[in-house]
Amino acid sequence: MPLAHFVSDLHGRISRFEKLFAAVRWEKPEAVFIGGDLLPHDSFSRRAPDREPPEDFIDGFLTRYLQDLRGELGASYPRLFLILGNDDPRSEEAAVLGAAGRSLWEYIHGRKTDFGRLKIYGYAYVPPTPFLRKDWDRYDVSRYVDPGSVSPEEGIRSVPAVEHEMRYSTIKDDLDRLAGNDDLTNAVFLFHSPPYRTQLDMSALGGRLIDHVPVDPHLGSIAIRRFIDTRQPLLTLHGHVHESARLARSWRDRLGRTHCFQAAHDGPELALVRFDTENLESATRELL
Repeated sequence: MPLAHFVSDLHGRISRFEKLFAAVRWEKPEAVFIGGDLLPHDSFSRRAPDREPPEDFIDGFLTRYLQDLRGELGASYPRLFLILGNDDPRSEEAAVLGAAGRSLWEYIHGRKTDFGRLKIYGYAYVPPTPFLRKDWDRYDVSRYVDPGSVSPEEGIRSVPAVEHEMRYSTIKDDLDRLAGNDDLTNAVFLFHSPPYRTQLDMSALGGRLIDHVPVDPHLGSIAIRRFIDTRQPLLTLHGHVHESARLARSWRDRLGRTHCFQAAHDGPELALVRFDTENLESATRELL
């Protein structure tokens, strides 16, 4: 894979998508990875005004733009791998699958696919958050919930969930099923959550107390961290914690042989990670 682009947490900002598509048009990467939280979110729109996104963001903007881009690029149109994130209502999954059916992108949550010598895997769930939307919240390695967070069994969902799944499913078990006994030497995992206690999951919560209990500033997944430590895929891609790159002063980490990149960003710009799986040390992240 000579060149790939990775972005995450665009939150429906039209300008960010336009910058991404301009980079794709100009640089013609072989693959583009979008790591979730792609749809508009009211609170982010109020903090960082942008052009008003259409109400039907997927069919009213994204798919139209990508259809035009595919027509322009022809055979140079990249393979586009996509998952949703915890701020994306799962009710939009049907529209995402519809666009996948038109070959505009490949929806890979809970799935795997081949790309040359590489195997690409996707996984959208995050450990329990303080937010009420629970479509993509899941217990991590047990039914423990951090102080201040809301369990997956509470909150609201845009689509019904099976009660047993809400109560007992974990990220750990999901990843064990997804990877099975696969050889992950040439595997790329597209996650929304970062791994726990790394350069990629540092939040601004350090020093805070909830009911006299210190809040852990690391918001990543223990299950994802253990999975990477144990299975050692080639590359993992992450988002979710917007301020991490600023606070940790790094957007990348290394866990054994595994390179881990973070593309979430807490400013108005698009954070674009460029990489080549043949030379991951040379990867870059640019704010556009």
